[in-house]
Amino acid sequence: AAEKRILCVGLVCLDIISVVEAYPAEDTDTRCLSQRWQRGGNASNSCTVLALLGAPCAFMGSLAPGHAADFIVADFQRRGVDVTHVAWQPRGDVPCACCVVNAASGSRTIVLYDTNLPDVTARDFERVDLERYRWIHWEARNAAEQLRMIQRVEEHNRALPPARRIRTSVEVEKPREELLPLLAHGDVVFISKDLAKHFGYRSAPEALRGLRGRVQPGATLICAWAEEGADAMGPGGELLHADACPPETLVDTLGAGDTFNAAVIFALSGGQSLQDALNFGCRIAGKKCGIQGYDGIV
Repeated sequence: AAEKRILCVGLVCLDIISVVEAYPAEDTDTRCLSQRWQRGGNASNSCTVLALLGAPCAFMGSLAPGHAADFIVADFQRRGVDVTHVAWQPRGDVPCACCVVNAASGSRTIVLYDTNLPDVTARDFERVDLERYRWIHWEARNAAEQLRMIQRVEEHNRALPPARRIRTSVEVEKPREELLPLLAHGDVVFISKDLAKHFGYRSAPEALRGLRGRVQPGATLICAWAEEGADAMGPGGELLHADACPPETLVDTLGAGDTFNAAVIFALSGGQSLQDALNFGCRIAGKKCGIQGYDGIV
């Protein structure tokens, strides 16, 4: 089981990151402190963190041939992330995000061009050898196709004893109606602060209590709330909390949520308790906020 991998399904994009002294006013011309290309996307970022933590992992998402894809694949390979399940699309462009990181506050402002690149489908997922994986994580995107992928894993698990079953997780970040059915699937469900606020909840515990009925019986529901830390509701309905672990200086919050998710998955997949996993997620996400990029979180 230790040799089995963690698979993350979702977006990979090219991030063009400009670090500025202060966020620019509209219609001004300003110089940045630094600029870099970075492989981005929620599922892609989580793979980076899992690899840095030492977990064998793989990414599944769409790419289109070209310079951006060449950069992205080379970066995956540099990190040791398996890209066997990348779906190469004959049409469309690799999504690109222009990210402005404010050095004064650590905030990140993202403008994503999501392009016309088709997402991976359930048919693509049929080629995945499930025997190679111990955990599969979905970043909610094309929900109808992803539901079929999850159902394939659920069917696979029914024939296996509990110890050999693949654990599943889902991240629902965007408050879009078509993504909400995914809340009812997954052993672990991550919901964002934005989603919680969309439903009118003013804190993570309030959101967990309010949305508990939407997850399947026995599932764990987790909500991170930036500087207020993270909360979880375990399978028995118990509420747990972990304090945030902010760095001395807030440098770069881009990908902090993806870092938290990956660290929690890493801990849970290694047999740690939910409380320990929450604490670990907050600690690693806090370290990430104190550095540019990801090198140095472990």
